Amino acid sequence: MTDEEKKTNPQEAADTPSDPAEPGSRPTASVAEADAESPKGDNPSPEEEKESGPEIPEVLPLLPVRDIVIFPYMTLPLFVGREGSVAAVDEALARDRYIFLATQRDPSVEDPKEGDLYRTGTVAMIMRMLKLPDGRLKILIQGVVKAKIVEFIEAKPAVRVRIDRIVESPMKEGSLEVEALMRASREKIEKILSLKNMPVEILMVTENINNPGVLADLVASNLRLKIEEAQSVLEEEDPVTRLNLVSTLLSRELQLAEMQAKIQNQAKEEMSKSQREYFLREQMKAIKQELGDIDGKSEEADDLKGKIEAAGMPEEVKKEAEKQLRRLEGMHPDSAESSVVRTYLDWMVELPWAKETKDNIRIGTAKEILDEDHHDLEKVKERILEYLSVRKLKDKMKGPILCFVGPPGVGKTSLGKSIARAMGRKFIRMSLGGIRDEAEIRGHRRTYVGALPGRVIQGMKQAGTRNPVFMLDEIDKVGADFRGDPSAALLEVLDPEQNFAFSDNYLNVPFDLSKVLFIATGNVIDPVPPALKDRMEIIPLSGYTDVDKLAIAKKYLLPRQLEENGIRPGKITMRDKAILAIIHEYTREAGLRNLEREIGQVCRKLARKIAEGEKGPFAVTPKSLAKYLGAPRNLPEMEGEADEVGVSTGLAWTPTGGDILFVEVSLVDGKGGVMITGYLGDVMKESAQAAITYVRSRAAKLGLPRNFHAKHDIHIHVPSGGIPKDGPSAGITIATAIVSSLTGIPVRRDVAMTGEITLRGRVLPIGGLKEKALAALRAGISHVIAPARNAKDLEEIPKHEARQVRFTLVKTMDEVLSLALTRDPFRWKKRKTKPRRGKGAPAKGAGKPKRPPRAKGPR
Repeated sequence: MTDEEKKTNPQEAADTPSDPAEPGSRPTASVAEADAESPKGDNPSPEEEKESGPEIPEVLPLLPVRDIVIFPYMTLPLFVGREGSVAAVDEALARDRYIFLATQRDPSVEDPKEGDLYRTGTVAMIMRMLKLPDGRLKILIQGVVKAKIVEFIEAKPAVRVRIDRIVESPMKEGSLEVEALMRASREKIEKILSLKNMPVEILMVTENINNPGVLADLVASNLRLKIEEAQSVLEEEDPVTRLNLVSTLLSRELQLAEMQAKIQNQAKEEMSKSQREYFLREQMKAIKQELGDIDGKSEEADDLKGKIEAAGMPEEVKKEAEKQLRRLEGMHPDSAESSVVRTYLDWMVELPWAKETKDNIRIGTAKEILDEDHHDLEKVKERILEYLSVRKLKDKMKGPILCFVGPPGVGKTSLGKSIARAMGRKFIRMSLGGIRDEAEIRGHRRTYVGALPGRVIQGMKQAGTRNPVFMLDEIDKVGADFRGDPSAALLEVLDPEQNFAFSDNYLNVPFDLSKVLFIATGNVIDPVPPALKDRMEIIPLSGYTDVDKLAIAKKYLLPRQLEENGIRPGKITMRDKAILAIIHEYTREAGLRNLEREIGQVCRKLARKIAEGEKGPFAVTPKSLAKYLGAPRNLPEMEGEADEVGVSTGLAWTPTGGDILFVEVSLVDGKGGVMITGYLGDVMKESAQAAITYVRSRAAKLGLPRNFHAKHDIHIHVPSGGIPKDGPSAGITIATAIVSSLTGIPVRRDVAMTGEITLRGRVLPIGGLKEKALAALRAGISHVIAPARNAKDLEEIPKHEARQVRFTLVKTMDEVLSLALTRDPFRWKKRKTKPRRGKGAPAKGAGKPKRPPRAKGPR
């Protein structure tokens, strides 16, 4: 029921369950209500009351009310539920029905004290009372006179107060000013009633009132005023001043009524349900604007407009943002489209269009930071310092895309963090491992439900600046499927010629990525598409030697594990031999992750002892490692072995670093078949076939009969059959093992080799020589045979590592055989004894070859 309907139906208004004494309600009393509840024959006129004046006791029970101010001559129902309020009503009914009503300053206070109540209130008479089933009381009260609280007397069970009645001085008759003021007030009331289409009978009540104070109270009681405004009217004792104040409030109400009527006239024709809702919202907006209040939608629009101005967007982007803001203002706030536009604008204003951190580049400090965070890696550090130097000399430069490639655990990700710390920039890491959806990079179109920008734009928002260090981790593990190729989407991100206007599908406006320093990492570079690889500067990171691992463990790993396990420095000492024993016997890796895990396990075991009360200090030795880590898991491959026939040592490259592999060859009676086992790939099998063909072509020079292959089967096996192996670099290793098995000459155990073989015995270059050299060093091999065309790769091997291994560069397979076998197979003598079978020389029946001319092969 609307307020207008309540005023025209006094009975329904009186019965409306409004509870000023309880929170969340605000009853109103109209002129019609007062007339309906108080007939003229029962209520004295104001003039009669002035002359006689009702006898009001000085001490009355107090009833605090919320959300309303009670005026004299005001009749309305109240619901009473608080314990003290019920007691006050009972006391008033037991005496003379008079009760004092005072308004609370804060409606939410359940138990108001003296400071929570206004001192000026109204003495009212309880006309009716009804007890409700839930224990509350419904009373009908009528205001009598104004009064002030002089003193609070009692608090229990009901609050009682001593009051001082406010008696207004009689007005002088015939004052033109007062008469004009009253007439103006009546005219305003008449206009308001006409604008709201209410019955004019209500105006008759005001026509019969000649006292300006009574008129002011009656009008104020029927205006929907704030508590503070209504209380100020009640507290004003001078009738003329009070009527002036009410006249001002009537003027404001008249303006609101006129605005309301204007809005109603504009939106009256052909109004559907949705149009009616729009009209009501516009009506509320107009009213709030007239009152000086701004609705939430306007506040949001103004807030977004201010953020757009402050974001520093390029002109093209700013126009798009303002266009979307205008669309948002014209939408229903609860529509689905408005939610999409609002989310889009939130992204637009939160992106760092103009914010950037100032580079604080000091080459000396940067070098100290890199040396502090990482051991060795001199070539990588040198390239980083070169970039920082150029950046310091030239502000506007296109940032290179660095790509660190190396086995796990060598410090690729932490290098990116060190670069960001050296430059004073924010660091953002985005893992690309397993991403198969192109939308992860470029984002989704806004037409999709739940669309978001791509992870590149999300990272820029997270950084809060447009020039962070952005790490693209595991770039070699990006996949592709029916949803697109993410690596193709990265082409625009990582191209300095294009990324100044990177276009995200969600934003649909260009975003400048040219000032971002992108750093990519990967374990292998082969899976990266050539077009993407061409946009990056590849910086390889090889594994660490034992000496490097020892230094890193002492400087970084052990102190970090002691701190993480709550062990004070000096409580545990780990000798160098113990760390080397962990490296050799418990870890076999190019990086450092497993080494740190094993050191952490030792620290945890000792932390338990300390927690159980043992004082220490504790010394970790190689002999005590088994107690903490169990039996050694890795035994040296070459330890205790002698030179063998038919077994050669090769070097292999793996994504986790270099490794050694053995090739075994045995001869058995047969018909010239070849068996190749050991989970080998096609390329490696072809290398074995090429090695056999080479040996057959050199049979005469090696002292072998021409038909040696016709009566024997050759079995080539590479151990560790559960591990897939492929590649051409084992060609010379297989050929050496075949020649050793056929001639009976053992292969040197301290020699490892790598290289691709051709049918004519040429040795072709291979890759990953540095990693393979480190693998040989870890296995205790002191001599490495490599292709001559890999001489350039020797420069990448650190000097302190190169000094521990002797490299021999060869061009032909004949040179390899002269170096790898214990004696030169091309300088043979006629055998007087039968050759060994199995892993030895050719089997029985192979025949005794004639001595060929002495070959002049290289040594």
